[in-house]
Amino acid sequence: MAGMSSDFASITLQPIGVVHNAETDAARVDWSRARSRIELADGLADALMGLADYSHVIVVGWLHQLPDALRERRQAYPSGDDRYPLQGALALRGARPNPISVTVCRLLKIEGSTIEVEGLDLVDGTPVVDVKPYIAAYDAVPKASIPKWARG
Repeated sequence: MAGMSSDFASITLQPIGVVHNAETDAARVDWSRARSRIELADGLADALMGLADYSHVIVVGWLHQLPDALRERRQAYPSGDDRYPLQGALALRGARPNPISVTVCRLLKIEGSTIEVEGLDLVDGTPVVDVKPYIAAYDAVPKASIPKWARG
């Protein structure tokens, strides 16, 4: 399919919050210990009712610092390493047409309209589009497979 079809309607998203942490380097490799606060927009504190009962959450972010050139890239080597096979953008976790990130992270606490998490791979100031409870029965697929090159 060359170009975008007029069959696709435009989508407008409003962030529900913003990430606050000490992270400025999006190229960081290990985010497992990174601690972040997600400050929600005014009026959303009530939407957090019941979320504290979960150990993990799914954070959907908008990679606002991703350059347009990376959004337009259709193929790349995983992690920029040409020892791996060339892949299409939708077969990679990085640069994509819509710079949406999805991260499962540990929920540490909720206070007012602030969510504290560990393991969120987003830099300070990243807009948050959504937060969902992580439910292993729905969100994990135990026998999912990945290509041989990605097994580490």
